[in-house]
Amino acid sequence: MATEIKVTNFPRGYQSLISNGRHTILADEPINSKGTDLGMSPPDLILSSLAMCKAATVRFIARKKGWEVGEVEANLSQKVKRERDGSLTTNVSVRIHIEGDLTDEQRQELIKEADACYVHRMIEGNWNIEAAVEDLEPSTI
Repeated sequence: MATEIKVTNFPRGYQSLISNGRHTILADEPINSKGTDLGMSPPDLILSSLAMCKAATVRFIARKKGWEVGEVEANLSQKVKRERDGSLTTNVSVRIHIEGDLTDEQRQELIKEADACYVHRMIEGNWNIEAAVEDLEPSTI
């Protein structure tokens, strides 16, 4: 099933309601970008998707193997550099903390699995982003 997201952008700052039809969040741009800073920015949302996927993957694998883990904390930061040709290179630093009575081998396996999470593989995969077209009818989600 395809994922569908609807964004409704409002005149104040860059405030946007983002919905998948079941859940809604508020996003915006920071003050220095003339937003109102009332929600996460688009780069924040991308990084948070990756962080959540990595943390959830750690928990999924731990449950699958019957390993007891407490909180899983994924801390990600990104630095974006504009290259001479105008393209962007993004470097993401990832640190994961796993609470629980685990061996070093179990921890390393969970960290390795986090790097194979779905969003990580999706971001590194091939993307085909079609050019935007005007939609004359409002969305139903």
